[in-house]
Amino acid sequence: MSSPNLHPMLNVAIKAARAAGAIINRAALDVEAVRISQKQVNDFVTEVDHASEAAIIETLLTAYPGHGILAEESGSEHGNKDSDHIWIIDPLDGTTNFIHGFPVYCVSIALAVKGKVEQAVIYDPTRNDLFTATKGRGAFMNERRIRVSKRTDLRQCLISTGFPFRPGDNFQNYLAMMSDVMQRTAGLRRPGAAALDLAYVAAGFTDGFFETGLSPWDVAAGSLLVTEAGGLIGNFTGEPEFMEHKECVAGNPRIYGQLVPILSKYSKFAGVDDKMRVARAAAHAPGADPADVYARSTVGLDSADATDTEAAPAAPPAPRKTMRVRKAS
Repeated sequence: MSSPNLHPMLNVAIKAARAAGAIINRAALDVEAVRISQKQVNDFVTEVDHASEAAIIETLLTAYPGHGILAEESGSEHGNKDSDHIWIIDPLDGTTNFIHGFPVYCVSIALAVKGKVEQAVIYDPTRNDLFTATKGRGAFMNERRIRVSKRTDLRQCLISTGFPFRPGDNFQNYLAMMSDVMQRTAGLRRPGAAALDLAYVAAGFTDGFFETGLSPWDVAAGSLLVTEAGGLIGNFTGEPEFMEHKECVAGNPRIYGQLVPILSKYSKFAGVDDKMRVARAAAHAPGADPADVYARSTVGLDSADATDTEAAPAAPPAPRKTMRVRKAS
């Protein structure tokens, strides 16, 4: 049911997300019957991804036939590619979790206007949790205002991440990065759905998030949720224009300011000295092939060094975090 208090385009996105969620929930009742194919090693797509995406696109283009589409499975095949309004869609973020019956996955829909995300919906169909945001109007979970956490000491924080899983991913580099972060925090979690991870940062359930290898549909909606909830998001060097960079760090302002200095040396935009230090450390890791590590570390060394990023300012006083209420699916 649409709300008169929401932006009309956000109402349409919510309708699309719930339609996709209904498809996902029906399939989850007999997940072993779902047909699965493999895009590449450890990268799966199911008939549910395709059906969910089709339902979303139909809903959006019925309401706004002149808009464009950027979707995980069909790319820019549908809609008006030249439109200033582009819907960025992940119809089932966390497909690997879904096909194993592990209930951490979601639908992610964002609307970018002239390249800037202005509407966002992330829907968790297993918990019936609906996260929404409109630029300049705040972020909400199940119609309750949400804010990022108020923690200021990284040692007390819970940080979420995602593991590399595709061929060609630099696993040794990630292990070094994970080690750097893990020993400075209260805990590290890997739920397996980046869009939902960002929604949880926005809601204050976790204090920060970082991951590599992400695409725009993984982070578009979550990025607006985080910023509208008072948080910061960018690439590992702290640059806010990160959507195409395939690396992402987010958190409340104080924790973001502590994560960026830790992660910046692992960025593809890091300077030569930082890249070489990471390469030397990774080369001494158990099971590492020094030649392979060196080859990976030198990719992109001719790119310009990233500019230094100042620590983020302290978070403004935030209202008390609302109690999380689970609704029956």
